Amino acid sequence: MNQKIGLHPSWLNVLREEFDKSYMQELKNFLQQQKGKIIYPKSENIFNALNSTKFNQIKVVIIGQDPYHGPNQAHGLCFSVNKGIAIPPSLRNIYKELHTDIGFDIPSHGYLQSWAKQGVLMINSVLTVNQGQAASHQGKGWEIFTDKIIQQINHHHKNIAYLLWGAYAQKKGRIIDKDNNLILQSAHPSPLSAHRGFLGCQHFSRCNDYLELHNKKAINWQI
Repeated sequence: MNQKIGLHPSWLNVLREEFDKSYMQELKNFLQQQKGKIIYPKSENIFNALNSTKFNQIKVVIIGQDPYHGPNQAHGLCFSVNKGIAIPPSLRNIYKELHTDIGFDIPSHGYLQSWAKQGVLMINSVLTVNQGQAASHQGKGWEIFTDKIIQQINHHHKNIAYLLWGAYAQKKGRIIDKDNNLILQSAHPSPLSAHRGFLGCQHFSRCNDYLELHNKKAINWQI
């Protein structure tokens, strides 16, 4: 799978063994069985989160669930959509919180690639989905792979800020080293739950305060 799609060497160094494990072979077989269906994101973007934020550049981790399943939305970064695509409701609430928290100017697009380049790993727990079928690739192996990503970050890094929004991300965060990292938790930014603690959480300013406390450059959240 890594030979076909391409994974940055900094990640391949710590994840190479995963591609030979039985769960990954089963996942590969499952994806091959989906041929004829439209899968998001495009194959070249499945590992975009990893390829955009090199392993030794990670400062912040945002954990999502699975990719957007509408046409041209997903491009491999959780919560982000391609330019020219309507900003999804959850991302609109993220923008609202950024505006309230740090005076963020709300843009006309939802393309968050500039965050990734600064060290914000925006990783979904499940990296692929069938068009129009939310959660259609859950339980097929991706969760094991993305757990391994967090475990490798734990093993090699410390003083990482984790932003865990909603019960799913918080459950995923059970394997984070809580003693050596910052864990910020709130409700999910979805319109169904944002008013229950996401709006007003000040995670973005708190994240930057933590990074600067540990002599790391703050994230420029403005896009």
